[in-house]
Amino acid sequence: MTYHNPVLLHQSVDGLHINPEGVYVDVTFGGGGHSREILSRLSAQGKLFAFDTDADALQNCIEDDRFTLIPENFRFIKRFLRLYGIQKVDGILADLGVSSHQFDDAHRGFSTRFEGKLDMRMNQNATLSAWEVINTYAEKDLTNLLADYGELNQAKEMAKTILTSRTVKPIDSTNDLKMVLSRFMPKGRENKIIAQIFQAIRIEVNQEMDVLKEFLMQTPELLNKDGRLSVISYHSLEDRLVKRFIRNGMFEGEPERDMFGNFQVPMKKIGNHIVPTDAEIKQNNRARSAKLRIAEKI
Repeated sequence: MTYHNPVLLHQSVDGLHINPEGVYVDVTFGGGGHSREILSRLSAQGKLFAFDTDADALQNCIEDDRFTLIPENFRFIKRFLRLYGIQKVDGILADLGVSSHQFDDAHRGFSTRFEGKLDMRMNQNATLSAWEVINTYAEKDLTNLLADYGELNQAKEMAKTILTSRTVKPIDSTNDLKMVLSRFMPKGRENKIIAQIFQAIRIEVNQEMDVLKEFLMQTPELLNKDGRLSVISYHSLEDRLVKRFIRNGMFEGEPERDMFGNFQVPMKKIGNHIVPTDAEIKQNNRARSAKLRIAEKI
C-alpha cells in the first residue's frame, strides 16, 4: 500500500478473534489496511466502523455496504457509535502510530528527514499546531512536555534555548527547530534526540495521551462479553498506559478487591505482547518499535 504499510496486520486482526457476523471498530483507519483485513473475515451480516480525522485518510474510504467511516476523533468512540445505533461491539482495534503517508508528506511537519512547516496536526482542521507550541508556549510548559513526552534529560535547557531563539525571529520550520536545538544533539545520537523532540511536540499538538486514556476507559462498556481489544503502540508512554489499563482497568492506583480478595478488573490479557518479526522490520523499518497487546472483556 502506498499510503501506509500496516504493522502487525495479521497478528492484530487475529487477536480480535473475529466472529464473521460481529460488529467491529478500527479506531485508526489511516490507509485502511487493518480495516480491509477485518472486512475480509466478515460475512455479509458483519459490520465494521472506522474512525479518522485526517482528511488525507478519508480519501481511502472503502466502498462496502458493511463499512462506515466516521470522520471524528476516536476519543469520542462511544458517542458516535451510538449515533449509528451501536451500543455494543465484538472487537476494537487501534494502531496508534503515525502513518507512513504523514511521515513522508513533508508539508505535514511530522518528518525528521524532510524540511516542512511546523505543523504535526493529525486533524488538519485543528487550531493548535507545532508552530504555536514552539513559538507561544511558556518556558515551563515547553520544559514539561519535552521532559514528559520526549523523556529528554535536557528538557529545561532546550526550552530556554527555544525561548531565546524565538525572541530574535519565529521558529517556522522543522529545519529551523533542528538548527536551534543542534547543540543538544551529540554526534551519533542526532537522530534519536530529534525523534524524541518531535515525538514530544506531536503528542502535545494532538493530545495523544489524553485521547488514549479517554478511549481506553470507554472500551469495557462498549465491548460485549468475550469481546476483544487489540492495540498496537510505538513508544513506552503509550505502551505503559495500555499495559496498565489491561491489567488494572485504570491508569493510577490499584483496582478494588472482591470479598475473596481478588482484583475486580473489566479485562484480561490474552497472551504476552507481540512484536514484529525480523522479516517485517526489514520490510518496514517503522515497525521496529511496535508492540501489540490484546485483551478480552470479562
